Amino acid sequence: MPPIVFSLFFSFLLFAAPLQEHGAGTVLWTAPAILIAALMIAWAAEASQYFVAQGFALAILAWLQTLPEFAVEAVLAWHQQTHLLLANLTGALRLLTGIGWPLIYLTAAWFQRRRTGIPLRRIELQEHHAVEVVGLMVPLLYIPVIAIKGTLTIYDALVLGAIYAGYLWILSRLPAEDHEEIDDLEAIPRSIVLAPRRRRIISISVLFLAGGALIYFSAEPFLSSLLALAVLAGMPEFVFVQWIAPLVSEFPEMASTLYWARRENRGAMALMNMVSSNINQWTMLTGMLPIVYSFSVGTAAPIVFDDKQQLELWLTLGQALMGLIFLMNMELVWWEATALGVLFAIPFISSTASLAVMWIYFAWAAVEVIRMVAGRRKPKAFPLFAHVWKTHIVRAVSAH
Repeated sequence: MPPIVFSLFFSFLLFAAPLQEHGAGTVLWTAPAILIAALMIAWAAEASQYFVAQGFALAILAWLQTLPEFAVEAVLAWHQQTHLLLANLTGALRLLTGIGWPLIYLTAAWFQRRRTGIPLRRIELQEHHAVEVVGLMVPLLYIPVIAIKGTLTIYDALVLGAIYAGYLWILSRLPAEDHEEIDDLEAIPRSIVLAPRRRRIISISVLFLAGGALIYFSAEPFLSSLLALAVLAGMPEFVFVQWIAPLVSEFPEMASTLYWARRENRGAMALMNMVSSNINQWTMLTGMLPIVYSFSVGTAAPIVFDDKQQLELWLTLGQALMGLIFLMNMELVWWEATALGVLFAIPFISSTASLAVMWIYFAWAAVEVIRMVAGRRKPKAFPLFAHVWKTHIVRAVSAH
């Protein structure tokens, strides 16, 4: 079953049931369960990249990792809690870029310093990663349409779904990783890669399915137990849905990417895993909301944003655009990672700072675009994407 169809199917399995109540102590078993699931899926994805394109393996991995986020959003949409839908979505997206990207850089820099004593100034992307960078750009060109009209409709879902389908189609036609790098793998993924074909297929399938099942059965009690903790702490519902719930649902991904970031020459892979999740959530997760909501109300109905939701969407879009432009020259430099982390944190220091930070994001992005036009910053992703398209996609299509 294709990931796009399965994502919707998975969501419909969950949206009809509200979160069951669990005690705060449930977190003691659900947190380790989700961590183990994240490692299982990471091992499967790392082994898979030697038999399918790395980007395609990471896209499937990102889809599996965001199952808890799909579950949370589906429950909110089904129960028509539209005032909380964008709280959860924007919180998840800003966590990925504002905490996830800087953490990947910090982890890679820390372990490189320990291994070699040499500081890591930047994470350099490989040529085929231009597909993920350009893939992130496409939905970000359409999201302003949604933000300007202030609604999210079934028609938007169709456009976003088509974007994601095109992204997966391109990734599926890229070549697998070079087998010369197998020795760089850790014990479990290396043993899978070197195993006979049948055992390898079974091992990868079992790890993916078992990891996904573990996340499926652990995510809801994990979220509910954190909700109990939030109630005990007197935390407002909006704050919980925007920050605590996404932090939980993105936990598997954080664990997987940091597992890779600490490895030599795996920082770029970790970063692209996070970018794939950004693409997944800007397209499939966003597009799922009006579908589930419309089924709930019994007719095709738009989700209408209030002023606060529109501000949150523009703020999240500004951060995404700035992050995208940082990657256009196919690297993430230390000061860029730092800027993303600092700007993410400022609204927590001052509740009135969100609007100012939003304008900083867009102004900074505009300055970098001007620098690109003036030749001061090289948008390497475009020519590299064109080369990948000509070398792999056109040849793959011609061969068929």
